[in-house]
Amino acid sequence: MSDEPRAPLTTTTSIWPAAGVLIFAVVVLAVFMVINLISDQGVSTTPTTLPVVVGGLQIAPSAAVLDYCTSASEIPTNINDVFIVPKGTTSLKGGNIPNAGAGDFDCYQPLVTTANGASLLKFYKSQLEARGWSLFSSGASNGSPQSLFQKAGNDGFYWVVGITVTKSTSSLSHWTFRIYQNSETV
Repeated sequence: MSDEPRAPLTTTTSIWPAAGVLIFAVVVLAVFMVINLISDQGVSTTPTTLPVVVGGLQIAPSAAVLDYCTSASEIPTNINDVFIVPKGTTSLKGGNIPNAGAGDFDCYQPLVTTANGASLLKFYKSQLEARGWSLFSSGASNGSPQSLFQKAGNDGFYWVVGITVTKSTSSLSHWTFRIYQNSETV
């Protein structure tokens, strides 16, 4: 062994490994940003023209019989297309905004139409489905035929519309139009 002192080993610290990781991360981020720009489909919008449904009952030129429900300003713009009625519809007394456990908006309007109940339900099925509403329930509630439709509002909530025929003959139907904001978010 030699007693001669030796100089300590020197190492140089390099920043290049850390810089390499950073450069790699920036390159991966840029690649995915370019892929996103290339594959971006854009925002889908609802059609600006109303669909034409052939056959069945005709749409009344005005839905003034539903003014009780449309007077509130809480209804999102993409939900307004639900306020349609067939020709020969008049309103009855008893419109109400009960807010019976639903979201922030709930409106109920009794109406009468010069058509039978089956034709009325077919009218709403064809018209609302053409406007982007989904039929999620049809059948009888307490013996009254009804159809329930749902659509996501641009306010972040689902909206539900119920058409319930309460009394029907071959040429006249008493029914209710109910729209409410579901408490579940989209």
